[in-house]
Amino acid sequence: MKIPLLPLHEQVIVITGASSGIGLVTAKQAAEVGARVVLAARNGNDLERAVEHIRRHGGRAIHVVADVADPEQVERIAATAVAEFGRIDTWVNNAAVSMYGRITELSIADMRRQMDVNYWGQVYGSRVAVRHLRQRGGALINVASALADRAIPLQGNYCAAKHALKAFTDALRMELEEEGIPISVTLVKPASVDT
Repeated sequence: MKIPLLPLHEQVIVITGASSGIGLVTAKQAAEVGARVVLAARNGNDLERAVEHIRRHGGRAIHVVADVADPEQVERIAATAVAEFGRIDTWVNNAAVSMYGRITELSIADMRRQMDVNYWGQVYGSRVAVRHLRQRGGALINVASALADRAIPLQGNYCAAKHALKAFTDALRMELEEEGIPISVTLVKPASVDT
């Protein structure tokens, strides 16, 4: 199914994990070509600096301090985007946490937190995005890692979350296509594991 997407300069783009790394670079580059961007992350100070930078360079941006591991906060990201810009055209799930250690030595609490952010955060974001994109269409982009395809020592839980995200994204894409819903669903797998 061919899904028509608006040109980037006409889009409203939500990006989670936008206070640093891939999320921040994506937000800045999208704003440079005219997209209106909604940056979301837990670090309010870094978000404020990012939005100031974008605005100083002529872009349009707002930020929402939110933890993607909380579905109500993810809902608030969407509500803020719609209140400010009227709609959402693309949603990028990028927020992630990394930790290193042997699976048998990491605390279960830390492993659960990582799964809550890296997997469940993208599930919550995807479900909210689909609800907003369902009628007009648009794009959903989930950011995984090259480790969605293989496991490595000392990052076993990270790999597990990214493997789960890959399966979730693939299944969601098939379900939406079967329903004829005009949403492009993409899984991006950067080679770097730094998120």
